[in-house]
Amino acid sequence: MSVFASLVDHLADLLQPLFGASAAAAAIVLFTALVRLLVHPLSRAAARGQKARAELQPRIAELRRTHAKNPERLQRAVLDLHTEAKVSPLSGCLPSLCQIPAFFLLYHLFSSTSIGGEANALLSHQLLAAPLGGRWADALGDGGPFGGAGLVYAVLFAVVAGVAFFSYRLTRRTMADRPLLPEAEGQRVPGLGAITGVMPFMSFFTLVTVAVVPLAAALYVVTSTTWSVVERAVLYR
Repeated sequence: MSVFASLVDHLADLLQPLFGASAAAAAIVLFTALVRLLVHPLSRAAARGQKARAELQPRIAELRRTHAKNPERLQRAVLDLHTEAKVSPLSGCLPSLCQIPAFFLLYHLFSSTSIGGEANALLSHQLLAAPLGGRWADALGDGGPFGGAGLVYAVLFAVVAGVAFFSYRLTRRTMADRPLLPEAEGQRVPGLGAITGVMPFMSFFTLVTVAVVPLAAALYVVTSTTWSVVERAVLYR
């Protein structure tokens, strides 16, 4: 935690001439961009994997028909097919999994009153009128939704809602172009229809995350989500 706090401090010092009192917030955005840049090769691999899995769907559908009465043999056949095509079913999860440590570091860094036995100086930093260690509930209690901190959150919510709507449309288009399974096959998989119906709306849950985590972690979520949507638009076009 001390090392990570020092990294954020150094980034804030570098950005101080450009962003003034909001330099720490800008440092978090820059840190998020650096994390996403490091994870980008995994995102490209995930995009290639998804396209390859989409191409395998007709063959998987044939295996389902062939081994409809033998689930174990079907599972082995599907795994063999993925191995033959050099496609990992889990490749799409790696970019998200690799970001979890960075998010939790920020969350704990701006939720802790002390670091290494000393007062956490990062909690004194702000984004305009909103403390980076504060939450939306704090902003509502200090000036209300139209106070200084409340307006910062209003802008964040507007950005997240816009990104979520774009992500919703992108997901719907991607699922239409590359369905998980042919319609007839999808009807045979319990719960698949519900999952498919809910998936496009998952991006809107980011609004809840932004509302309940410290502002610093919310900035990470907003920046990372925006990056993800732009990245998907480019990689899955």
